[in-house]
Amino acid sequence: MKAVVYTSYGPPDGLKLREIEKPTPKDEEVLIKVYAVATNPLDWHKLRASPFFVRFSEGLLKPKHPVLGADIAGRVEAVGSKVTRFKVGDEVFGNVSAGGFAEYVCGAENHLAHKPANVSFEEAAAVPVAALTALQGLRDHEQLRAGQKVLINGASGGVGTYAVQLAKVFGADVTGVCSTRNLELVRAIGADEVIDYTEADFTRAGRRYDLVLDAVGNLSAAGYRRILTSEGRAVVAGFTTLSRMLFQVALLGSLTSKTSKREIQPMLAAVKREDLATLATLLEQGKVKSVIDRCYPLADTPKALAYLETGRARGKVVISVQPTQHL
Repeated sequence: MKAVVYTSYGPPDGLKLREIEKPTPKDEEVLIKVYAVATNPLDWHKLRASPFFVRFSEGLLKPKHPVLGADIAGRVEAVGSKVTRFKVGDEVFGNVSAGGFAEYVCGAENHLAHKPANVSFEEAAAVPVAALTALQGLRDHEQLRAGQKVLINGASGGVGTYAVQLAKVFGADVTGVCSTRNLELVRAIGADEVIDYTEADFTRAGRRYDLVLDAVGNLSAAGYRRILTSEGRAVVAGFTTLSRMLFQVALLGSLTSKTSKREIQPMLAAVKREDLATLATLLEQGKVKSVIDRCYPLADTPKALAYLETGRARGKVVISVQPTQHL
């Protein structure tokens, strides 16, 4: 089978399309014929081994897992002996951790969900990491209630576009922060108000929010405190630099949480089949839609990752692996 492989850390042009052996599913796995796979910032962080500690999990001198790609959508080709939720031919989407930039990949049964029939493979592949981050960031820790004021920093990105829509599903009053060129996009997906961060410092505008979901991670602890209500919370799901995350969020943010009723905390999404099923229902009902900036063929995966790394993508960047075989 064809797969996009990397054998050493470096820039996206180090990725090569090669023939490798088709995987075999374990007892609790399914073999999936991949139709589409989404790119994520974690892919290029792993590719470049940046920050350096990535090497401790991915391989100190060279990658342990030579095929990247976590979020996939496709059809079940074979099932393991203990799989009960899926059968051959089912259309699925979910998170496989790695190996998705390929024609076939194995995935754990509990990290997959049935793809809605009215949603394309590309739209489904875009969902897992980004939409799970948005869902859990908005919902967990303290249930988001209707009427609360929510600010989404990075509202035009992968996590942000889902977060705006999900916050509206929860009944919140949503403000999105983005650049000038993305103002109309963020309005179109449901934001009640949109702030252009290039025009002014929104943390000094005097507005306060019950929840801030930060998909960028470029604010200071003081900035979060200025825009939170007296009992508001900031959930930081992204970071511009590791040092900023460790100092501003992990250290100063935790001090804020201990010395006041405000909370500032980092979050990392967990792949839960119940949450994937929730997202599948919302997709099927049309309450949430995937915003896809660009689709690339499998052979152009290096170009897709290079574009994603620019930070200019609107929504998700997706690879179409089987573009001629969609139903």
